[in-house]
Amino acid sequence: MTAMLAARAHKGSDALHLHTIAVPDPGPQDVLVKVASAGLAPGMMTLLAQGAFRHLPTTLGHEAAGTVAAVGSEAAGVGVGTRVRVHPNLNCRACEYCRSDRDMMCPQQAMIGHAAFGDVPMPLYDRYHDGGLAEYIRVPHWLVDTLPDSVSFDVGAKIHDLANAIRALKRADLPLGATLVVTAATGTMGTATIKLARHFGVSRLILVGRSAERLDAVRPLSGDVHTDVVALDELPPNWAEEGGLTRALRALVPQGADAVLDFVPEGPATSQALAALATGGSLVHMGANRSPLPFPMSAVMVNCWRIVGTRACTRTDVREVITLLARGALGAEELITHRYPLAGANEAVAALQNRTEPIWMAVVNP
Repeated sequence: MTAMLAARAHKGSDALHLHTIAVPDPGPQDVLVKVASAGLAPGMMTLLAQGAFRHLPTTLGHEAAGTVAAVGSEAAGVGVGTRVRVHPNLNCRACEYCRSDRDMMCPQQAMIGHAAFGDVPMPLYDRYHDGGLAEYIRVPHWLVDTLPDSVSFDVGAKIHDLANAIRALKRADLPLGATLVVTAATGTMGTATIKLARHFGVSRLILVGRSAERLDAVRPLSGDVHTDVVALDELPPNWAEEGGLTRALRALVPQGADAVLDFVPEGPATSQALAALATGGSLVHMGANRSPLPFPMSAVMVNCWRIVGTRACTRTDVREVITLLARGALGAEELITHRYPLAGANEAVAALQNRTEPIWMAVVNP
């Protein structure tokens, strides 16, 4: 096959464009993967609008899984026909961060099919910026992970998000038997966190979201972990100005929560959840919320709160997810609520952005 269908981004456009383009030729260190499933994330369109993509046009999609179709002469550890998922994080592999399980902090950190985050030369991103919303994707051989036969391609494509949740849970430094608040709990990262919480010794979850109906739908994902919900649409109308979320959380946990995993992209829910922490508690943020915190740092000092930012997973996190999936300790198939054909990529992105229907995880099947 010499040509393929791909969903491309163009300079000056906020939509995806379907094109027939050449199948990429793998170089000596490359692997060509026939894509069976590609994950979707609304953030890629936000970054596109912000100008974070260095190379346009480009094929979008940082999450992909499929079957190896060709292997370069110097590629090791994988053969044609192997089931794999693609690790999207590009980094130098040599700096202090890369050598200490913090590769998302590498100055050259970028993501296949996504964005570049620094202003230094990025030779890997220059070559591998095209992503997985296509029939084939070319990647360096060290960025594929073998997918167990028991793990579907759809779940394989979303391992990145599950690993992001593991990274956030690790950064919370939870005590055994922790009470954990999860904001934006009905989205991709929220549902991934709910599924993984019991593996980190969480004994109580408090899920925060906009809709009571949608929160009730995700509650069963917590299994046998005691779970409460706080729906923003059931708080007083002035909750955002008057601290209504903090009061609702404190009513459930008067002594305060041990940690908050915050995936809120905007608004006051972040700061109000922070104010519901116990002394010494941690807030881990992975929502890119631009709203400033409306209280002095002295409050952070007096309460000994930890505010931690984290933006992605590492290969260690990924391997832990794959191990849980392979052993049957984690089931994630139910998290895939929406599947679209490649020709429906724009429809899929629109659904993720407008949130008119509940979407936990969405994939495209070329």
